[in-house]
Amino acid sequence: MSKSFEVQGAIHSIGETQSFGQNGFTKREFVIKVTGEGENPAYPNYLALELLKDKCALMDQYQLGQEIIAHFNLSGRLWAAQGKPEKCFTSLQAWRIESADAGFGGSAPAAGNDFDMGGFTPSSSNFSGNMDEDVPF
Repeated sequence: MSKSFEVQGAIHSIGETQSFGQNGFTKREFVIKVTGEGENPAYPNYLALELLKDKCALMDQYQLGQEIIAHFNLSGRLWAAQGKPEKCFTSLQAWRIESADAGFGGSAPAAGNDFDMGGFTPSSSNFSGNMDEDVPF
């Protein structure tokens, strides 16, 4: 089992699902423009990822430009043709796609104070009018 990774980015392109061989193997490629912390917009990074078999349908609900988080595994293999140098093929095999907008379980934290004030609620009775006179120093 390989280590899992994730990347956030805007969908640049979505390919069609392709079938290979007679055993029903399917593959779908998509490209994202990597966004988020540490990315320099002057030098964008584009990553090609692929979905295999039953995962090909994961991209059906997304559109170009949409911000997503892709969870993927690294996969690689060697290939050598008769009389040719060996080649290494590396692929990023996505297995889960989620909208970046849905972060934190689909809901954003509420605006304002999100800390416990221990029952204290500010009111006008807490102040005696001129705040400069209430300062103890």
